[in-house]
Order: sequence, then structure tokens, then C-alpha cells
Amino acid sequence: MNELNCLIVDDEPLARKVLREYIEDVEFLSLAGEAESPIAANNMMSNWKIDLLFLDIEMPKMSGLDFLKNLRSPPMTVMTTAYPEYALQGFELDVLDYLVKPIGFERFMKAVNKANDFHQLRNQALRKGDGSEFFFVKCDQKLEKINLADVLYVEALSNYVIINTEHRRYVTYLTLKGIEEKLPIDRFVRIHKSYLVSLTAIVSIEEDEVQLRSKHLPISKHYRAQFLERINPNLFKR
Repeated sequence: MNELNCLIVDDEPLARKVLREYIEDVEFLSLAGEAESPIAANNMMSNWKIDLLFLDIEMPKMSGLDFLKNLRSPPMTVMTTAYPEYALQGFELDVLDYLVKPIGFERFMKAVNKANDFHQLRNQALRKGDGSEFFFVKCDQKLEKINLADVLYVEALSNYVIINTEHRRYVTYLTLKGIEEKLPIDRFVRIHKSYLVSLTAIVSIEEDEVQLRSKHLPISKHYRAQFLERINPNLFKR
């Protein structure tokens, strides 16, 4: 079972401690980090793959709701707050669940089981795909058709991504996480916070990098285990 990478965003140390201990007790959860403000969380989410966000509402400078509204590709989100009156606003933002403090472990488990079920179903759907061998992206005011078989790797560039193919590069206003969620999970894998690669384009793997024909890309420590797990079914060994 793949673990869900979790991020806790809460300005109260005690609230973070409770959630941290709960996460550590659940086999399919992994704590990627903690942030005491949305600003700190935003920096962390640009560097880490976050599957599940535990988000407080009342925080200095920016509320959790405003933070969620400004995320272009928000992960699954569970709101954690002492104020039940915000529940409707939370669900209007498609939050997965809404936990009112103090949060009991039984109620926490109900929320994370829901998250895990949703994650598994979404991955199954992605693995099946829709059979399409191409997709479109917007570049320079027009829609460009890209064949999946031509894609070598996708690179994050600030608020854009660069889709590198056999013949050219496409710069488009997307996030790496957003495009990762749309590409077939059985054909592309994340190896770094900045790189998503085509499995079929990999020529060799050596230590902490992969060779994609004429290009060498780094494998980060955070994504290494996940990457090796993906290639393991195709690894012949004694």
C-alpha cells in the first residue's frame, strides 16, 4: 500500500502535536512536514509531494480557507478547527472532511480512511486511463497536441512547466503536480520536486540520476524509494 504524504498546517503547537502522533500511529500515513502558517506551507508544498493536507482555519495573516482558495492544484484536504460554523465554506471548496477540535482518534481515523479510499480509487482510474495516446496544452495562445509517446520528461519552472519531447519543448501555465495527476500513472514517474519522467524514455539508472537518451536528471532522496518501487516489477534479478 502506498503511503499518503501528509502536511499539517496549524499555528498551535499542541494541535500539531496531536495530529503528528495520530499520523505516526497509522500505517498508510507518512508525515512529510509541519507548518505554522500558510506562507510556510506554501514553500513546503512547492518542494514536496503532498497527498493529504490537515489545514487549520483561523491563523494569522491568512486563513486556511483563503490559502486553499489560492492553491491551483490542492491536495486532498481535511480541515481542522475549533469553529464548526466554517464547515459549509470548507465543503464548498471540496474539502474531504471537517474535524472539530479537540479531535479524537476515532474521528481522525474515519477521515483518513476516507482519504485513503479516495486515493486508491483515483489511482486505479489513472492506471486504467481513457486510452488516449495524446493530450493538448495551451502554449502561446493556441492549443498544442502532444503525443504521449514523444514525451521524455516534464520540468517545473516557477509557475510553468516545460514538456520536453523528442522534437521540441512546450512551455505551458501548469503545475508539475497538476500535470502529474493527469498523465497515465503507469507511464510516468516523479523522480524529483522538479522532474517527472517517462518510464519508456529511461535508458539507464545510476546511483542518484537517470539517463533519458541524451539527458541526465537527478533522483532526489525524497522520491528515490517511490521511483525504485515503480521500476521494481520490471527489474530482473537473481
